Amino acid sequence: MNLVILKYNAGNIQSVLYALERIGATASVTDNMEDIQSADKVIFPGVGEASSAMNYLKSKQLDQLIVSLKQPVLGICLGMQLMCKFSEENNTHCLGIFDEQVKKFTSSLTPIKIPQIGWNNIYSLKSPLFNQVNNNSYCYFVHGFYASIGEHTIATTLYGNEYSAALQKNNFYGVQFHPEKSAGVGEQILSNFINL
Repeated sequence: MNLVILKYNAGNIQSVLYALERIGATASVTDNMEDIQSADKVIFPGVGEASSAMNYLKSKQLDQLIVSLKQPVLGICLGMQLMCKFSEENNTHCLGIFDEQVKKFTSSLTPIKIPQIGWNNIYSLKSPLFNQVNNNSYCYFVHGFYASIGEHTIATTLYGNEYSAALQKNNFYGVQFHPEKSAGVGEQILSNFINL
């Protein structure tokens, strides 16, 4: 299994590598186009800010590469948000793989702490990505922006309002939570992705 983690200037790559190690998988970290194209699976991680991450992807032509990939691709947190059409974070035009918009949490309706940091449950699970994952399982979230519910939503979470905990379109998958920090549930989801 040739597993690649996409290298761009957004953090948390080390914790993804450790999580993969725990489930017996190894991955290379690269921004080399040929290596990414020839991979069996691609993980698109992310912790950071949308506009600077998109600018970096464009500077390396990785934006065009990502949307052209035919193998399974998993976006994590910011990685998932960048796969959406548009983010309110600095009014960023993103990759447009998913039609959903990324919006900023507001606490006007329900008083909530922003960003959301901590464990929350995921439900309405609808994808092989969630094989052997129970409805209402808890995952670890850290984010101040969220993807709205739409036709590509495959898992939902409630924080202030309901939003997409995960998205899927064709070979592209995205999760808002951090599977690499979500204990056994996260490891099961990563295993499922590797076994797709």
